[in-house]
Amino acid sequence: MNFSAPGGSCCTPDIARAPTAVKGIAFKGRGSHQVEQRMLPKASFLMGDSTGDGNPVDGEEPVHTVVVGPIEMDATTVTNLDFDRFVSDTHYQTDAERSGVSAVFHSLVVAPVEDVVGRVRQSPWWAGVSGADWRRPYGRESSIEGLEDHPVVHVSWNDAMAYCEWADRRLPTEAEWEYASRGGLQAKRYPWGDELPGGGKWPTNIWQGVFPAQNSKDDGWAATAPVRSYKPNGFGLWQTVGNVWEWCADWFDTNYYRSSPQQNPKGSPLGKSRVLRGGSYLCHDSYCNRYRNSARSHNRPESTSGNVGFRTVGQAN
Repeated sequence: MNFSAPGGSCCTPDIARAPTAVKGIAFKGRGSHQVEQRMLPKASFLMGDSTGDGNPVDGEEPVHTVVVGPIEMDATTVTNLDFDRFVSDTHYQTDAERSGVSAVFHSLVVAPVEDVVGRVRQSPWWAGVSGADWRRPYGRESSIEGLEDHPVVHVSWNDAMAYCEWADRRLPTEAEWEYASRGGLQAKRYPWGDELPGGGKWPTNIWQGVFPAQNSKDDGWAATAPVRSYKPNGFGLWQTVGNVWEWCADWFDTNYYRSSPQQNPKGSPLGKSRVLRGGSYLCHDSYCNRYRNSARSHNRPESTSGNVGFRTVGQAN
């Protein structure tokens, strides 16, 4: 079976079979969100691709001034341990669990061969794997034992919103996310500046080697890394780029920057897919350079894969 990717991309495939998550969540604000926080001051910044690296179809231009904040933001993405607390308290079932299938990178599958039920036509390195979910990130013969401090994956936008409801949090807007990722640096490619990764220096978790067949794992990781690996940015936030894509609140619109308001933009009022930011451990310049501050991607709210997670912000704004 082949899967199409109408709402996703080569970075974040869309193989979802489940309907949207069950509405009417009855556990608002009852959870204990234990991720360390950083307070980001109100500020203006230049949003968009200032370095000419953008993908035209992603809508990273024009560069425009945006004012956001103040923001209370998670210092890291939500971990497997954090998500386990939520599920243990609520018995919530994720979209991947309800669907019975999620996307796993081909060389990471840990499952019987019959569990691989298809490939994504546009990017065949993605396998649809029955039984893959947040507890079993590489298939039914894997687990999160030893990965408690890694980012939770195989969570949809719907799942992230359910966690936020429980924790009395919310997802960041796309503008808040980019402001936070820049760490106070204006018009730079990455949270650490413009220096390209490589040469034995890996400031974040991306692919090393020849994509998609050979991963040299120079940074020590074939897939996700612990959320406090490498170094935090100027705001004290860890791994906003690389490791896992992060869901944002906004609907995706290629043309949104042309009419975006300057003050706290919230994204398009309508859409079919939600914004993803930051890239993942599968990013490689030969096919995907979206591990930059300004890079954008998107997928349908019910879609899940082994390289997508989230972080949250407080409800003040």
